[in-house]
Amino acid sequence: MTLAQLRLATPRQLKALLLPHQQGTDHVRRALRNLLDESPALVGRTHRAQQSYWYCTPAGLAEAAASGELASTAGRTTGKRIAASKTGLREHGLALVDTVVAFHQSQVADHADWRVEVAHPTPAGTLVPDGVVLLADGASAFVEIDRTMSYARLVAKLERYDAYRNAPASGRGNAARAPRSHWQETYAGPSLERPFPVVLFVFAPAPRRAAPTTREAAFHERARRVGSVNYRLTVATTTLPRLTHDGADAPVWRVVGNGHGEERRALATLPKAR
Repeated sequence: MTLAQLRLATPRQLKALLLPHQQGTDHVRRALRNLLDESPALVGRTHRAQQSYWYCTPAGLAEAAASGELASTAGRTTGKRIAASKTGLREHGLALVDTVVAFHQSQVADHADWRVEVAHPTPAGTLVPDGVVLLADGASAFVEIDRTMSYARLVAKLERYDAYRNAPASGRGNAARAPRSHWQETYAGPSLERPFPVVLFVFAPAPRRAAPTTREAAFHERARRVGSVNYRLTVATTTLPRLTHDGADAPVWRVVGNGHGEERRALATLPKAR
């Protein structure tokens, strides 16, 4: 179920999510081998540099879908292409899973409450967050992982969030309630009591790229100029090393926008979007 949800993971990551009190990964590896020996095999694996990367096969995805426990099975992929990638796609996927682990270990969000690459319609084109997570307090958050993306593309992604937030209401509504936009229908709750989800950027290490802290600072300089950031859109950043070392509930998040400076906050104390 976890592989179907997150697309791929290493035994170490699966052990951290599912068996945190086990001393090693032997139990997880044994379970994975059993799934691999099923007929048909429910999982697959790819070996690179003495590491194994595991993913669901089509049969595994069908088994997960039949359980009815996943929020949605539409558009799910096996993760095989990502596991075999040599272009950094695999490392990007693993960085997302490390982020999921950090949230799970801090009890900020259960690993089962994540959705990966879910499409959201906007007037400027489709928005596809790397992840959407339901937090323990009932709010949602969008999560973006950056390893090698240019600043221009990162800002363009942020502008897509701005377009999604400001999209006009769709539908005609009825006597009981006014028309709602997609984000209101999906995230605001029945009485629109929740603000627009916070957008979290996690900067992960990558070879031949500036350090995550350097890229994070450069992103802040550019992102604060985007539309409704710091008003109708709350954007916060951290680095993957800081996140995994201190935890998602620690003051590791730096808010984008004028007046916030270098201060870092806990997730629960981030300002709410208006």
